Amino acid sequence: MKCFSLDLDGTLLNSHHEITEESVKVLNELQAQGHCIILNTGRAYADVIKLDAVKKMKMPIFCVNGSVLFSAERELLFEATLSIDVYKDIFSILKGMNVGILVYTNHGGLPSTLPPLHDKSRQELDKIFQEFDYDQILHLEDLKIYKLIALVHPDQLEKIDEVKKALADKFPVSMASSHPNNLEITSNEAHKGKALLRYQDMMNLEFEEILAFGDGGNDIAMFEVATTAVAMANAPMQVQQAADVITKSNDEDGFSHAVRNLLGLLD
Repeated sequence: MKCFSLDLDGTLLNSHHEITEESVKVLNELQAQGHCIILNTGRAYADVIKLDAVKKMKMPIFCVNGSVLFSAERELLFEATLSIDVYKDIFSILKGMNVGILVYTNHGGLPSTLPPLHDKSRQELDKIFQEFDYDQILHLEDLKIYKLIALVHPDQLEKIDEVKKALADKFPVSMASSHPNNLEITSNEAHKGKALLRYQDMMNLEFEEILAFGDGGNDIAMFEVATTAVAMANAPMQVQQAADVITKSNDEDGFSHAVRNLLGLLD
């Protein structure tokens, strides 16, 4: 059995945030052959299961960069969280650096998760972050914090490097970027590659191959454990350089093109 580990945004999803009919067809054919399909995404669970194609398919879902693992039956298998003390310290640093902050919790993304913000204007984004009362987060019942995202405007990319330097070697965290203008901060137990190995152990499986498909900096973690790493044509250069194969873009059905034509896994 082969394992296909698939990122969503910029990879399996096109620019309209849809999984195309051709991609669905390929996914179904791979499952019919007995292969394991895993969605391995930075998205929160709620932002994954509302996708129409996902509602119709049965597959494991790894969310928040490997922080939360669900089985194909939607059973919670694993959680990796940031401690409240670590959260407070990191939040204080981010706040002082004047970046937008998203907090992914078991109560949802606060003030939002990332996908709903993609089409917001600069002014709308600034208003969301300036007006949200972050103090309320710590009063939520049975709070679990999965991820912090530092978000900047596209003309402020140097700030992401500044944030990385400010946090480096100070906390037990993993850091990766799904887009050049963000930095995703999770527990050091949360990692797209570790999630694949953890699932294999938990389910007592032995994948003959792991094929990972991605476009973002947070996908390099799963490339590192993959037998074959496939980067999309729309991926930044450092992601393409970490891959074994470069396929077409997410708007050109790059996933299905790779499976059918570049890897020759389906007729």
